Amino acid sequence: MRIESGRPATVSSGRKIPTHPPTVPLAIDDLTVAYHSKPVLWDVDLDIPEGKLVAIVGPNGAGKSTLIKACLDLVPKASGRVMVYGKPYARQRSLVGYVPQRESVDWDYPISALDVVAMGLYGRIGLFHPVRRSHKDAAMQALEHVGIAHLAKRQISQLSGGQQQRVFLARALAQDAQLYFMDEPFAAVDAATEAAIVSLLHELKEQGKTCLVVHHDLATVSQYFDWVVLLNMRVVAAGPTEEVFTRERLKETYGGRLALLDEAGNALHGISAIKQS
Repeated sequence: MRIESGRPATVSSGRKIPTHPPTVPLAIDDLTVAYHSKPVLWDVDLDIPEGKLVAIVGPNGAGKSTLIKACLDLVPKASGRVMVYGKPYARQRSLVGYVPQRESVDWDYPISALDVVAMGLYGRIGLFHPVRRSHKDAAMQALEHVGIAHLAKRQISQLSGGQQQRVFLARALAQDAQLYFMDEPFAAVDAATEAAIVSLLHELKEQGKTCLVVHHDLATVSQYFDWVVLLNMRVVAAGPTEEVFTRERLKETYGGRLALLDEAGNALHGISAIKQS
């Protein structure tokens, strides 16, 4: 079932197949992912418009990180397909950047911050080709962009959580992608790093790039993002933040988890008060 679509569909074997414009950065069609025969995502159908900062929001276990990983072929799909600018992800890797959860990274691996960032250039360098001075210069520029060029030679295990996150943001920047996936980039970072991430997101948007961000802080959704996907195994709603990020939709998404809904309600009330003042 397509959420808030309205586009025409063709019929094949009794099933309606929605059309996806080839110009959209990300088109997801009837995506289902299951772990040990238990669905984690079910019948997700979604188009993400270009040049938007998109928050993926939902309760724990809703499938937010799984959605990103399925788009990147990091977990198998039970059914469905994902298209990046009208082609499968495998053919469009050079257009996609990825910032994983920090918890999923082996930070004890003996590698410097500069070398991690240079990994973002492997699509251009090639796996079996040497990393040249021009590549390291580009990696250094990315580190400068996120404010930690002075830590280029530091082992990643010696960095703080915020610094580690900036290293992965720099790696994504070095890729010079058109579509970015970021899995909880704001988790457990200091205020300075959070501000740096927000600034970077807006800079990417100004360049016409699209960012999908798994985000947990409901109080900042309306401040940081102009488009929202509300997810709880299925897409509850997706669209512009001012239209989709409402108490009614959040209640539908979170199933009445009052603490979270109260937090979101307070955030919405505060934003409304600011707009009226």
